[in-house]
Amino acid sequence: MAGFNVRSVLVTGANRGIGLELVKQFLEKSNPPEWVFATCRDPAGERAQQLKNLVSRHPNLVIVALEATDPASIKAAAARVEEHLKSSGLNLLINNAGIARLSTLESETPEDMSLVYATNVTGPLLVSQVRAPTEGTLQLTPGSSPPSLSLPSLPSGSGVISCRAHSPSPCAAISARGVSRPQAALNMLTKCQSLGYGADGILSIAVHPGWVQTDMGSSATFTAPLTVDASVRGILNVLPTLSEKDNGAFVSWEGKVLSW
Repeated sequence: MAGFNVRSVLVTGANRGIGLELVKQFLEKSNPPEWVFATCRDPAGERAQQLKNLVSRHPNLVIVALEATDPASIKAAAARVEEHLKSSGLNLLINNAGIARLSTLESETPEDMSLVYATNVTGPLLVSQVRAPTEGTLQLTPGSSPPSLSLPSLPSGSGVISCRAHSPSPCAAISARGVSRPQAALNMLTKCQSLGYGADGILSIAVHPGWVQTDMGSSATFTAPLTVDASVRGILNVLPTLSEKDNGAFVSWEGKVLSW
């Protein structure tokens, strides 16, 4: 991680869990980014208190209101970020925001299914679209060192259908639930983004953080084995190793290439 230098990073869903820990560990680096943008739906709310506590100690942290499914909110957030970046562009975008509605095939509702898809798939699509250098949008800088990365997949549970279908862990029990289907769609979106944005020097990579002890990752029945701290440290150790050859790949928090 010591060799990983990035001027600016934006983390969505940064008020808790993996997103919050990513922000903390970026700020604690010996060579922290010049700007760390942490987004959440309600920066003034109670759930953002831990983020707000960090601001007094880290003047390079900027909390930005963002509803990832709302184009107007995304445009306003992009304008806020541009106030700090000027024309330099954003180096690293981590699409971490996501929700889960645990259900069975029998109890799943159209409303819950649509909400999860909107947040976990459409949200990363819309946020990543602001890469275009037009008014009111946020430009991802191509050709930076390290190369610009978009990490649109940071789920709290298992990553892909094949992992769930054959897993001996309790994750297999949720294979039919609401989080798995949008995750498959998000994996495909990541692959499409790698093809669409790759020519501009922007990498799109899906990262599996492991089965992590977060609100979404644990339940009264099962306790996830991996701490948030360990997962994020692993992710930040993997980032410096990624390059153009990894564009469109699916990797674990330990750096292992996973099958789609």
